Amino acid sequence: MSGATPEPATTEPATEPKPAAAGRPAWRRWFASAHPVKPGMLNRLWSVPSILIGLLFTLGPIGVIVAFSFMSRPDMGGGVVFRFSTDAYEKLLFRHDYFGNRSFDARYLAVFGTSLWQALLTTVICVALAFPIALWMSMKSAKVQQILVLLVTIPFWTNLIVRTYAWMLILNENGPVNWLLRLLGMGSQQMLYTSFASVIGLIYTFLPFAILPMYSALSGFDFRLVEAAYDLGAHKLTVMRRVILRAAMPGVMSGIALCFIPAFGSYVQPVLLGGGRVLMVGNLIASQFSEARNWPFGAALSTVILAVTLLGALAASIMGGMASRKAGA
Repeated sequence: MSGATPEPATTEPATEPKPAAAGRPAWRRWFASAHPVKPGMLNRLWSVPSILIGLLFTLGPIGVIVAFSFMSRPDMGGGVVFRFSTDAYEKLLFRHDYFGNRSFDARYLAVFGTSLWQALLTTVICVALAFPIALWMSMKSAKVQQILVLLVTIPFWTNLIVRTYAWMLILNENGPVNWLLRLLGMGSQQMLYTSFASVIGLIYTFLPFAILPMYSALSGFDFRLVEAAYDLGAHKLTVMRRVILRAAMPGVMSGIALCFIPAFGSYVQPVLLGGGRVLMVGNLIASQFSEARNWPFGAALSTVILAVTLLGALAASIMGGMASRKAGA
């Protein structure tokens, strides 16, 4: 047996692989994928045209409207004069007389208040009606659920203006509603061209937008949790509040956002069903771009609506995220 000790094996230090994006231009590294592209897949660079087109058709019109709101009004006709001015925003709160004196003007704030009230009323009624409908749909079999979802989406198959004209036929003096009231001895009621008709049209339009997200949140709900809550001695109201409503809360928040945001700036229902007697922000903006030809003021009103809807969407997103975490817990 030899007394020589074996020499230790020498291993070369492993070299770290260089990143694939090294040596590329900065703009190309930003679109490059951190992982190797699989066969049959395209690089991120191919998405640049779609991103640019999407930004052009979404942020482009918004940027034009915001820019127009800070322009000046021409002496005659419509359009804008490319001279910076904040007169359009001052007109929202103040007015000037012939002597140049400025005083507070609450007319446009009243229009915003009317729009806010009708949007809130529409949202509350839609959510109150949509929750039991969505809960009932989620308790049916899978085949029946598909049919019910199809029925909910049927109004989307027809143009909104056509559906609104149908409500005009229903609510007019010779419509079926007044026919039923006369049959009951209550006499005809003026329903068309009122604030009531405008709210009815808004509720009919946005009710599916409240049903579908609530149904989506409840469709995967395990109703064995309800049975477990009853076995533990919980009452019906407690089960509804702490089990079912908690699971449906993300859909409720989405339904609130999908109803309130478009209802706040709606135009068709107040014009056709309200007959122009219900002045909302959408009607006011349309009149500024058409009859009044005050484009900067119409753009300023649109910018204010944009800010309100962005704040509403942000609040709904934050509250929806909190509700999702609570539902997951």
